[in-house]
Amino acid sequence: MASNDPEHKEEETVAAEDEDTGAQVAPIVKLEEVAVTTGEEDEDAILDLKAKLYRFDKDGNQWKERGAGSVKFLKHKQTGKVRLVMRQSKTLKICANHLVIPTMTVQEHAGNEKSCVWHAADFSDGELKDELFCIRFGSIDNCKKFMETFQEVAESQQGKEENKDASNAAGLLEKLSVGDEKKEEVKETEKAGESEEKKEVEAASST
Repeated sequence: MASNDPEHKEEETVAAEDEDTGAQVAPIVKLEEVAVTTGEEDEDAILDLKAKLYRFDKDGNQWKERGAGSVKFLKHKQTGKVRLVMRQSKTLKICANHLVIPTMTVQEHAGNEKSCVWHAADFSDGELKDELFCIRFGSIDNCKKFMETFQEVAESQQGKEENKDASNAAGLLEKLSVGDEKKEEVKETEKAGESEEKKEVEAASST
């Protein structure tokens, strides 16, 4: 005998919905694994620390937060060049990206042992900008590690900069030498042409 009890009917409906039919439903969209590149594949991390970065806003005359995340010194496997890169933790957005060069110095910020400041030609916004950065760490030890590594890297780049300048100078001298040789060749050609012309004139005069 069929029951008119609403609760009983609801239980039958739920049981029917929960019943496993054994049918396999194929996914509508097939997701494929995509390789993600960071641009850091050809570099080795010398140092990797958590910190919060600020930049000095000249117009507002105040410090503005750039983001909190991981700051790294990355050394290129072939050229040996080292750059400082910092990304925000959640978005991975780049908030600092610049080469470390011999002329750079880093110093403690206003007596705060957990913070330090430095100037750099930064490229994080897609164009070179002269920035004054301040970075704050969770401990004094991490700040000291950062400053020591920064100075060591800057000093290690000295020879590379000198070699680069020497190569550029050598290239310039080579170009000048090639240019001088071409000028000499032109002069010799002009002299030969003048001699031939002089001979022709003399021959014409004698006839």
